[in-house]
Amino acid sequence: MDFGTIRGIFTLLIFAIFIIIVIWSYSKKRKSSFDEIANSILDDDLKTVHSKQDRTTKSKQETNNNV
Repeated sequence: MDFGTIRGIFTLLIFAIFIIIVIWSYSKKRKSSFDEIANSILDDDLKTVHSKQDRTTKSKQETNNNV
């Protein structure tokens, strides 16, 4: 085997791995998992926003109760 044959085999191997990764990532079995992971960042942001709003509302209620 010469160097050109090894390079050709290596190229085919890398191409096959690429195709396998693409098929795996676009499979319907993985869609729900990827959607959940993608939305988890938004869920964390919404929890942070709601907790800040709750703290603000509580502090306003406390000041109104003291009057």
